[in-house]
Amino acid sequence: MYVQKSFVLKPSEAEKKWYLVDADGKTVGRLATEIANLLRGKGKATYTPNTDSGDFVVVINAEKVHFSGKKWDDKKYYRHSGYVGELKVRTAKEQLQRNPDFILMNAVKGMLPKTTLGRKQLTKLKVFTGDKHGHEAQKPQVYEVK
Repeated sequence: MYVQKSFVLKPSEAEKKWYLVDADGKTVGRLATEIANLLRGKGKATYTPNTDSGDFVVVINAEKVHFSGKKWDDKKYYRHSGYVGELKVRTAKEQLQRNPDFILMNAVKGMLPKTTLGRKQLTKLKVFTGDKHGHEAQKPQVYEVK
């Protein structure tokens, strides 16, 4: 009798690589899907949905991302302090001036699972404004986003 066994990756067996992504001139949503797939490890043959098998991603030039259409003026970012009447609203243009890392980080966060595993995978994303990053020691491979 033939029995087919499923492959389950153990977290200790996962090989994690470091990738360097240049966000210069890239559209936010398309870039975020590529990054989310790298963080989850969906491109690997050993992908297991309930195991952190993804890679580390370092993003540079986060301030040079691009939105299509009129999203710079129409897209809003909300935050609330928890007190009545304390809802704060920023447009994408204002958010780019104040904290450009947040735009890409928030887009990737929305594409990861809303579980403890998703929060753990988000910690493997490092976003930087400008060309400099502090992860030269890990020797990240350049990853070309289409």
